[in-house]
Amino acid sequence: MSRNGSSPPAAILDIDGTLVDTNYHHALAWYRAFRRHGVTLPLYRIHRHIGMGGDQLVAALAGEAWDAEHGDDVRELEGRQYMELIDEVRPLPGARELLEVLHARGHAIVLASSAKPHEVEHYLDLLEARELADGWTTSGDVEKTKPEPDLVVAAVEKAGGGPAVMLGDSTWDCKAAERVGVPTIAVLTGGFSEQELLEAGAVCVVTELRELLEHVEATPFGRPVSNRT
Repeated sequence: MSRNGSSPPAAILDIDGTLVDTNYHHALAWYRAFRRHGVTLPLYRIHRHIGMGGDQLVAALAGEAWDAEHGDDVRELEGRQYMELIDEVRPLPGARELLEVLHARGHAIVLASSAKPHEVEHYLDLLEARELADGWTTSGDVEKTKPEPDLVVAAVEKAGGGPAVMLGDSTWDCKAAERVGVPTIAVLTGGFSEQELLEAGAVCVVTELRELLEHVEATPFGRPVSNRT
């Protein structure tokens, strides 16, 4: 797909914590996985790292040496623990409506996730997003996850290149996008504060998706965007 200069910016939409309410489920799954390997971490510490990919999260929480010895096992176990919770996950209010509005406005939409393919498939079904999205990413599309910018770069490429705007809920979304010059609209639904998100690089913060829908024209989705190259 190619996009001309008159097209609105591509909408690069994070999934976990932004479109679907998963952050606390993931925090609990990581807590249980670490506990099974003899490490008890306060849930608030785990939550502060949700949005960071599993390849980065284990070392950030338990150290590189522990990750080298146990990381693959704890990541595999977190995946199984999370799958026990995934049926409780629901779309966040306004998620489907946002997809419909952005599609109607002519934005190329790419759902940006480094989750496992079967998890992303579940979210696509939950959001009924296949008919509205121009593409999506999974863990197989990136070498390194957030806060590295690989995911944002892959999503922009799937959108056809050119100007893009990120929508995310975590500081890691903001940092990854900022590294490649993509502005981020942040929502508070992931549990990070407005101050944290702004300090991480968000250009604006809304409480939830329904607020974004009310003011979309006043956000980077409604203004010309010139991304850094």
